[in-house]
Amino acid sequence: MAVKHVTTDNFNQEVIDKKGFVLVDFWADWCGPCKMLSPIIEELAEERTDISVCKVDVDANPDLAIKYKVMSIPMIIVFKDGEIYKKSIGAVPKSTLLELLA
Repeated sequence: MAVKHVTTDNFNQEVIDKKGFVLVDFWADWCGPCKMLSPIIEELAEERTDISVCKVDVDANPDLAIKYKVMSIPMIIVFKDGEIYKKSIGAVPKSTLLELLA
């Protein structure tokens, strides 16, 4: 499944209202570690069809960054049934992302 780029307008529909796991990557275009993590996020989205994978551009959606207290990027927040389940900050290996979904 492809990564969904979500905004303030569709965040609730794509993340909060979803059942199961939703991995959300809070990122920015200028962020080097975000660019390093992006291919891993894409790969995970293709491999794990049982979860939703979303990206939120913090520059374009600052209200979401504020709401979820995103102080450093990349920040991964995994939601389970609409609630925050686990978080990770910084560029991390794929194994760490998989652990967040366990």
